[in-house]
Amino acid sequence: MYKPEAEIQFPKDFLLGAASSAHQVEGNNKNSDWWHYEELGKVPKSGLATDHYNRFDEDFGIAQSIGLNAMRISIEWARIEPQPGTWDMEAVEHYRKVLQSMKQRGLTRMVTLQHFTLPWWLAKRGGFSASNADELFARYCVFVVENLINDVELWVTINEPEIYSRMTRFLGLHPPFKKNIISALWYGHCLVKSHKAAFRAIKKSFPNVKVGIAKNDVYNEPARRSHWLDRLTAKVMNYFGNEYFLVRISNELDFIGLNYYFSHVVKLSLFGGYETVNRNAPMSDMGWRTYPEGIYHLLLDLKKYHKPIYITENGIANSSDDMRQRFIFEHLEWTKKAMEQGADVRGYFYWTLVDNYEWHDGFDPKFGLVELNNETLARKVRTSSEIFKQIKIG
Repeated sequence: MYKPEAEIQFPKDFLLGAASSAHQVEGNNKNSDWWHYEELGKVPKSGLATDHYNRFDEDFGIAQSIGLNAMRISIEWARIEPQPGTWDMEAVEHYRKVLQSMKQRGLTRMVTLQHFTLPWWLAKRGGFSASNADELFARYCVFVVENLINDVELWVTINEPEIYSRMTRFLGLHPPFKKNIISALWYGHCLVKSHKAAFRAIKKSFPNVKVGIAKNDVYNEPARRSHWLDRLTAKVMNYFGNEYFLVRISNELDFIGLNYYFSHVVKLSLFGGYETVNRNAPMSDMGWRTYPEGIYHLLLDLKKYHKPIYITENGIANSSDDMRQRFIFEHLEWTKKAMEQGADVRGYFYWTLVDNYEWHDGFDPKFGLVELNNETLARKVRTSSEIFKQIKIG
């Protein structure tokens, strides 16, 4: 296993955690659009997922035992509002118990209000592109915050809006499986509108609540730094891939959540587009080449927004568990270097705590610090989780 030569020291309030989302871990999310399409055989079935809905105490105990001091989870809209305007208070109380379990284990709580899934009733209307979806989302967000305000430190409205619109409306890999660039662009606009509506509604009622977004960024760099066309290609890709959403919501953010997994080396194609060049770097089980230095450049670029930054996701699919320790440590090393250059980074959340349901890839990718037996649902802490002993807080 990887043995770092030195420890990394972060400030005393730095959050060191893991991230997850409700549908990927809870199981039996029967009122959601994903469950509907699972039943139709359009995507792999999630079933009980990791059964986190019933085993959250166990999971948070594991998080505490391996040295984490925070968790990022999501709340499932389809459970809270199974029918339009109908609030399920039993679901609210369930999440209250989840959040209180986190507190009892010394875990700071970051909660995402929408992570790739929708209530089926809203999905049938077009999801976020429905005529009043922004109002419905804001209403849901305010209801959740009002009921759980004392149990959450940080709120995230939407997870990866650009990935969400791309996967659902352009690549057609996620429900409702559309493949239309105009539809994807419009959906992205609707997500911006919905985030703004939710942010303003929450802040109007609860001005002291901290609200942000989780944004996936790819670090694109030119293959030939001396070639102006390659530099322009990388700049355009960075703008439309990374900046486009943030520029439009920069006034409606208390903090920025950065999800970072991979980078591209790009050059202009002979055919007028661009092509990516694979760098000589270790590759995950997903075929993603790792590049820890990329997180340093992205964090420095985010400085211009003058907002606190949380790395809300960073992880590697690595079933053999032979790359994960180095991956985590080197990304944290580059994070620390960015902080030394003035990036206001407040925390790091690894994706994910327990192997889970990875959307259209099913249960095959193994991102977890904890191995899951898909038949028995037993948890087994991976050796790689020991890396957190090399990370000092305070």
